[in-house]
Amino acid sequence: MSAPLKRRFGEQIKVMFGWEPTKPEAITEQAKQVHELKRMTNKQDLLAVKAHMRAHQEKSNKWRNRRWATLIVANLLFTFSFFLDIQILEGALTASRFVGFHLIDLNSALQVMLAHKHIINNLLIGTGTVLVLWVLLGGRTFCSWVCPYHLVAEWAEKIHLYLAEKKLVSDQTMDRRLRSVFWIVFAGLALATGYTVYEAISPTGILSRALIYGPGLALLWVFALLVFEVFFSRRAWCRYACPIGLTYGVVGIISPVRIKYKLDGCFHEGDCRKVCLVPHVLDTVIKGRAVDTEVPIGPDCTRCGLCVDTCPTGSLSFEVKGLSKIA
Repeated sequence: MSAPLKRRFGEQIKVMFGWEPTKPEAITEQAKQVHELKRMTNKQDLLAVKAHMRAHQEKSNKWRNRRWATLIVANLLFTFSFFLDIQILEGALTASRFVGFHLIDLNSALQVMLAHKHIINNLLIGTGTVLVLWVLLGGRTFCSWVCPYHLVAEWAEKIHLYLAEKKLVSDQTMDRRLRSVFWIVFAGLALATGYTVYEAISPTGILSRALIYGPGLALLWVFALLVFEVFFSRRAWCRYACPIGLTYGVVGIISPVRIKYKLDGCFHEGDCRKVCLVPHVLDTVIKGRAVDTEVPIGPDCTRCGLCVDTCPTGSLSFEVKGLSKIA
């Protein structure tokens, strides 16, 4: 890894905790040459190429469809296992057992151990498999490929965007450092009260349990969050509050599965950032920001694939580090 990429990687971790992306201080010679070539390209020629690409671009929802199918199947497997009493996947997303193997959500396990004020061996065993899984796949892959709230919030986002297009609502942004603050607050509450306060209000846990055991009054809280996101702040819970996302982001720092950006084919039209849940991770696609000709997207990326589906030139793609591009 080049020195500029190493520095960029450190900055990407800071961005995950809420710092704003900054212009790179160091860029590789290869990237400088590509940036300079793009600056020298005739603007009219570039616009013509972009118009041609857009006219012949086929709308793809390949990764979105794969993700929705995976998320729905994973959550319904809990439901069917419970109703049919087949004991394949028991429990809920916070804590479960898959054909006898205990699986415990990392953030939930942390909350419980803070509440009990000691390390619980059974929880450590249950988190082991989950930890390895999300280290390999990328921690925030959980958010977009498994979390049920992510799916309903994604549908609510479509309503928000429709209303915004009609000038009926506007997106109120907040300081992304709030998520780190909330993580500390919920950890502190568990430690101080001996109660897992976050688990009581987690929309992920509420929806998971509702799907399995039936709806309850807690769904009103989830509905209130969705209303807030539709009319006030787009995807507010996932962007500015959810401690699960931060926990899994840290877990996925060294993940081999990632989205990679290639500088030379990019037109910097910004469509990828428009569809991204966490557009700050795509700061590198802004013209002049890429520190190398190929840059892996940072650990706060949810690997949802929306940017890959949207990019008209294939400048964004899934890959396994050290191996190859994923189809």
